[in-house]
Formats: sequence, C-alpha cells, structure tokens
Amino acid sequence: MSVETSVYKRAYIWELPVRIFHWVNAFSITILVVTGFIIANPPGIISNKEASGQFWLGYIREIHFISAYLFVSVLILRVYFAFKGNKYANWRVFFPFKKEGFARMWHVIKYDILLQNEKGNIAPNAVVGHNSVAAASYFLMFLMALVMIATGFALYEPAATWFLPKMFAWVPNVLGGDFNVRLVHHFTTWTFILFAIVHIYLVFFHDWLEGRGETSAMISGYKFVNAERVKKEELNHKEEAQKREVNQEEAENL
Repeated sequence: MSVETSVYKRAYIWELPVRIFHWVNAFSITILVVTGFIIANPPGIISNKEASGQFWLGYIREIHFISAYLFVSVLILRVYFAFKGNKYANWRVFFPFKKEGFARMWHVIKYDILLQNEKGNIAPNAVVGHNSVAAASYFLMFLMALVMIATGFALYEPAATWFLPKMFAWVPNVLGGDFNVRLVHHFTTWTFILFAIVHIYLVFFHDWLEGRGETSAMISGYKFVNAERVKKEELNHKEEAQKREVNQEEAENL
C-alpha cells in the first residue's frame, strides 16, 4: 500500500528582531513575576543588623523597576516592528477575527487543547506562522500588558521622580484607590502566568505532533514547512498586497 508523503522546505519565518524581542520579553516577565510576588508578600527575615544595613527588599524593587522599563522598551519596539517586519510579524496577523480565523481557532481548541481525535493528517495544512488562537491570544496579552504597565507605574508614581510614572497618576482615581490598582496589577500577573503555561505546552505539542521545528524556530528563525503550504501563503500574501494597493489607489482618487 502506497503512503502519501509531503515535501517540506526549510523556511525563514521569525526574523532576528522578533526572536530577540521574544526572549528579552520572556526574561523580563519572569523577573517581574518573581520579584513582584516577593514585593507583594516579603518574607520575614530575622537579623541582628540595623535596619539601615538591610536593604535587600530595596534591591528587589530596583530589579523589578529595571525589568519593567525593559518590558516597556521591548513592547514599543515590537509595535514598531509590527509595521516594519515580514508578513509573519505584521500587525494584521494578530487580528484573525474573520470567518476563516474563527474556524481555525475552533480547530486548534478541539484538537490541540481538548485533544479530540482528528480525521486525516492535517500537518500539510498547518499554518506557517502563528495559528489563529496564538495570534488572538497575543493581541489579548498586548492589552493585558497595557493594563500591567498602567497599574505598575501608577503604584510606582508616588516615589518616582521621572516623567513616565507621573503620566499614570490618574489611574488610582479611575480604579478607586491604590488597593484596587494593586489588585488589578496582581490578577493581571496571573494572566501572564497562565498564558505562559499554555504557550509552552502548545509549542512542545506542535513540535511533537508535526515535527516542524517549532521549539527551535524562535532560536534559529526557521521552520520546516510543507512546500505547497508555502506557495499558498505566498500567493495569498500577493493577493492581499494587490488588494491593499487597489484600495489605496481608489482612496487617493476620491
């Protein structure tokens, strides 16, 4: 009995800036979460030193603030690259809220998360870049990042001298006080933790199921992609670019 095989090619998907942003972002979020929990509930350390000689929590806060500035810087650069990067990093990818996008989301939820049995081999049709669930979740986490930044700088603002934290002095008034700001900041932290768990699971799951180099892709930038799928992606990209050009020309002629 003959077995149908697929031809795969090594395709460059994630550009170097995207990979750098990814790992710096992962590093800064990890440090922010760990130091944030320590700041929220500092351990009682008994020592015979004078209080002036015990500044360990101050150093923890300093590390937290440095990581926060790093997080904000990477976020700004990533937004800029969403307009300057390749089609897999483009901002349009993160809005899969169309009929086809919702269908792909449901597919990922059914077979990747709920582990239902799938009819046939869908690996040749696997998306080249982000799948629809990943794209939608990244957009959601971008919104959560804005909440995290606003509440974090609002808590830092009374002790800050720089202009950036001062820009968020209005947040406690909107949320009803520092207690609510702290509460929102804390629960938003858990959205990042839950996202990281699901994200890591799906990366390894797809790598095991499809064998396309999903795990190493964010280091090398390359995936092994079905050749026909690559051609289809390139054709769709050209058609979308042509439509945008036509729409732009029509708008200019009005």
